[in-house]
Amino acid sequence: MTSPPDACGVKTLLFLLSALKLGKVLTTGGTMVLSVFAYALIFGWWYAVGFVLLIFVHEMGHYVAARRRRLEVGAPTFIPFVGAWIELKQLPHDVETEAYVGIAGPLAGTLGALGCYFLARDLDSSLLLALAYAGFFINLFNLIPLSPFDGGRITAIISPRVWLLGVPILVALFFYRPSPLLILVAILAAPQVWKAIKHDPDTPENARYYDVPLETRLQYGFFYLALAGFLAIMAHDVHEMLGPALRG
Repeated sequence: MTSPPDACGVKTLLFLLSALKLGKVLTTGGTMVLSVFAYALIFGWWYAVGFVLLIFVHEMGHYVAARRRRLEVGAPTFIPFVGAWIELKQLPHDVETEAYVGIAGPLAGTLGALGCYFLARDLDSSLLLALAYAGFFINLFNLIPLSPFDGGRITAIISPRVWLLGVPILVALFFYRPSPLLILVAILAAPQVWKAIKHDPDTPENARYYDVPLETRLQYGFFYLALAGFLAIMAHDVHEMLGPALRG
């Protein structure tokens, strides 16, 4: 006995919706597994698993913050040796929302790195200490005040012209430790640098988007500097702690 057309349509719709949800899970899970495999070829399995999980924690910070601000957002997608991102299907309505979503990732990532750090001390684990260092360093790196880094999204609440301070930092990093990834980042950042140069705070669209009380700007500026300072100290100290293990 065949089902009525309406029932078939409902069943088909439910199947497609469940498949769509499964597709999101498979996209995140599949790209995470691919990243673990790629990193494991160089660093070993346990480090690769921990490293990818730390990136996942960072991205989920963005995800939760975006959902809290009622923004439509996709699940994290990973690319080996590049990182991960979440797709904002709905852009922030104002610069404060952009900064809120932007700082949530490094905050969550810092908590994840701290978890590895304290476990490393309790268990006397060089592996967990190495993961803690990676977590502190990556989140510090993400705070470079230049879009598309998280730091660029946070400091935009002060002024997009702050992004111009990120240019010499990126150049210095390239000369200190050349990397194709930094070249890719520079290409992605170039339009944002031009946007910062051409920024006119008096245009109606910019006036609306960047209309934030001075107190809010100062709060985000303080949290940004405090987080960057904390991560710099922790990355330095953990690197020093790893010194004997690295030399051994």
